Amino acid sequence: MTEMTTRAGLAIDSRLAAFLETEVLGPLGRDVGAFWQGFAALLAELAPQNRALLARREELQAKIDAWHMARAGQPHDAAAYRAFLEEIGYLVPEPGAFTIGTQNVDPEIATMAGPQLVVPILNARFLLNAANARWGSLYDALYGTDALDAPPPRPGGYDAARGAAVIARARRFLDETFPLADGASWADLAGREEVQLADPGQFVGTTDKGLLLKNHGLHVEVVFDRTAPVGASDKAGIADIIIEAALTTIADCEDSVAAVDAEDKLAAYRNWLGIIRGDLEETFAKDGRTITRRLNEDKRYTAPDGSVHHLPGRSLMFVRNVGHLMTNPAIRLPDGSEVPEGIMDAVFTAAIATLGLEGHGRFSNSRTGSIYIVKPKMHGPEECAFANTLFDRVEDLLGLARHTLKVGVMDEERRTSANLAACIHAVKDRIVFINTGFLDRTGDEIHTSMRAGPMLRKGAMKESAWLKAYEARNVAIGLAHGLSGKAQIGKGMWAAPDLMGQMMVEKIAHLKAGANTAWVPSPTAATLHALHYHQVDVFEVQKHLPAPPGLEALLTIPLAEGANWSEEEIREELDNNCQGLLGYVVRWIDQGVGCSKVPDINDVGLMEDRATLRISSQHIANWLLHGVITEEQVMDSLRRMAAKVDAQNASDPLYVPLTGNENGPAFSAAKDLIFKGVEQPSGYTEPLLHHWRQVKKAQA
Repeated sequence: MTEMTTRAGLAIDSRLAAFLETEVLGPLGRDVGAFWQGFAALLAELAPQNRALLARREELQAKIDAWHMARAGQPHDAAAYRAFLEEIGYLVPEPGAFTIGTQNVDPEIATMAGPQLVVPILNARFLLNAANARWGSLYDALYGTDALDAPPPRPGGYDAARGAAVIARARRFLDETFPLADGASWADLAGREEVQLADPGQFVGTTDKGLLLKNHGLHVEVVFDRTAPVGASDKAGIADIIIEAALTTIADCEDSVAAVDAEDKLAAYRNWLGIIRGDLEETFAKDGRTITRRLNEDKRYTAPDGSVHHLPGRSLMFVRNVGHLMTNPAIRLPDGSEVPEGIMDAVFTAAIATLGLEGHGRFSNSRTGSIYIVKPKMHGPEECAFANTLFDRVEDLLGLARHTLKVGVMDEERRTSANLAACIHAVKDRIVFINTGFLDRTGDEIHTSMRAGPMLRKGAMKESAWLKAYEARNVAIGLAHGLSGKAQIGKGMWAAPDLMGQMMVEKIAHLKAGANTAWVPSPTAATLHALHYHQVDVFEVQKHLPAPPGLEALLTIPLAEGANWSEEEIREELDNNCQGLLGYVVRWIDQGVGCSKVPDINDVGLMEDRATLRISSQHIANWLLHGVITEEQVMDSLRRMAAKVDAQNASDPLYVPLTGNENGPAFSAAKDLIFKGVEQPSGYTEPLLHHWRQVKKAQA
């Protein structure tokens, strides 16, 4: 039984209260009693507003459902639909011309372009790896992945032939990015002293063993070391090429974690504290050795004038709070209700980050005095305005200057996409980020228009008019309101960490579309994706993009009008959805793993989180509602796919099989996500996942 303590009329998990008081407020020198009184007052003001915003979501959804049902069997009338959305307040008037006023933004966000990692905050090892992914070995990234166009390495130690292919590919990168004078090639150099750049301005300085170069704002260190194995056999003595890679990382409290109670939230906040203080460590066994992972030190170099400088050794950290929907039993309000988790996250993560601002850590995350919080799953400008007010109140509670807390807005809900300019305006003095995401955005697209008819197959969604309009409008609207040079305009995740060759072909499109950051699933992927930013000057691209598509394209509903799918096509789509759903849910419910590489139906490992689950469950629910499939077909698919998922996880000693355990929490959660999918708020998976995870934990 959780032990609770009372503070200012709030019932708080005693471990959580002790953590905040002794490890955060104490070092900050804040008055503990005043803090709790202020927090209670903040909740008294904002918790009712939070509830009202959620009720407004339901009210709008009910009206949209009724509109579609009243027109069942009629052709879709786009003009009437838009007029209806304006009438009910789903669409709001565009704000007048404005430019965001955000100030004190670190260059990694404002003026540099590069990869961004998203990492589950509950996994300390992954969190450290991501924070340290600011710099990555190009040799390692090429040698160990299919990004290198060469035969895979032979087993049994170092493959010299593959190593030579890595070196040749890396030399091509240097020739293309840092060409030498007189047309010489890096492949012909005999040593460091022969390096004469065609553009001397690309030379930044020297390190202990190398040359520091710069292109499109990103640094590259060419390491010369004839004492290292690779350098000893290299004509020029080049032992490695170190790429500045993950400029920013999002420590995620939301979609990639399973955090359902005070125990889980405390673990998340402790890891965030370790990042901010700089003392997070994780010890683990690898290849028969015990390794302790810590945060990297800064990189030191000597400039051409002899002065000594430092570059950050770590990624600039965001923290992603949860959205407005969920509550958490870690804190109960005076009326006995659970605390809105998004409000709790804002207060706790900001308080912890304040330690870094006030000098209580080994490193400084922000060199401009800012705290960066990503806010997901907001529906429209009302909810963005609420987040702005929440951040105001948190700043006042902690004694921070106005707009110290910066916000990243996830453009992943239809009401936000359709009113993006107004959403940006609502947070115009603290916004540092807008980002798109296919999975959540498609899940909301399906749920919003659930009653309109059966939807396209998921694969066809990627070519639909609304999705193309969504991606283009996100960039264009951000640029129109001054985000370039002040904030990030981002693109979504490359989900296949084992398919780096394909990533290197396809993901450069994000830069060509004007995004100055894009998500990658691993430090290795960050190193490779960084090469794209040397090929494309994103800020130059942003100056020449076309006007955004109109709202009509965005509001085009992805209905499968006239589709005549075969039984095999329907079965294929259903099996794909059920396999992905079960493969993710069983780890979330049984093991508390919120993000991992889950084999898909073709045994390709994909990084999956709750967004994957949302689109799959909503798609099945939509087809069920409109009679494309039956409940019997769904149950048949779930049972067959359970056997497949069991086989895929057979080597996991912690895995609990789904087959023969249909009444267990994991299989029950999967069924609920489908058969209760229509009634779930905005199609979100969190309420059901949290319930069944709590059931599972209670059984332990």
